Amino acid sequence: MTLLILGLALWWIGHLFPLVTPGARAALAARLGENAYKGLFSLAALAAIALMVVGYRQADFIPLWEPPAWARHLNNLLMLFAVGLFGASHSTGNVKRFVRHPMLSAVAVWAAAHLLVNGDAASAALFGGMGLWALAAMRAANARDGAWTRPAPAPLRKDLILVAITLVAYAAIAAIHGWLGRPVFPG
Repeated sequence: MTLLILGLALWWIGHLFPLVTPGARAALAARLGENAYKGLFSLAALAAIALMVVGYRQADFIPLWEPPAWARHLNNLLMLFAVGLFGASHSTGNVKRFVRHPMLSAVAVWAAAHLLVNGDAASAALFGGMGLWALAAMRAANARDGAWTRPAPAPLRKDLILVAITLVAYAAIAAIHGWLGRPVFPG
């Protein structure tokens, strides 16, 4: 569990640093160069992910609660929304007219969905930690950026493209979960 916690800490620090201390981020980027700063940030993010994955896989199973049977179905529905929100962060469709931070919202929904179906300590640390990070990052971004100006309406075609991409990505994620021995759909 130590590696998992270290990974979460590295993720939190690396991602909140530029939000909470934009002046320090700008100074570091000026000193290192923008590309070097982005490279260092990317390496830290990859290291954080690696630590979280290895730490989660190595953690002892310590049950905290028994997830209810219905939670699996709600998890699947929430994950469809999480994948759609993540895709919306890269889309020019209408979701951004209603959701200020679609990528961070996707992480929060992903975390909540996974907490519904995983009642062990390592899952609580990983999904709870990432969910709390997403909420903290939204708050910090809102404080940094001030009032939100909603984007102009986009053509419906862009939303339909997002729906199609979401369904394909969701199917791929479900297939990968099955391949890893963690089937998404009840058998």
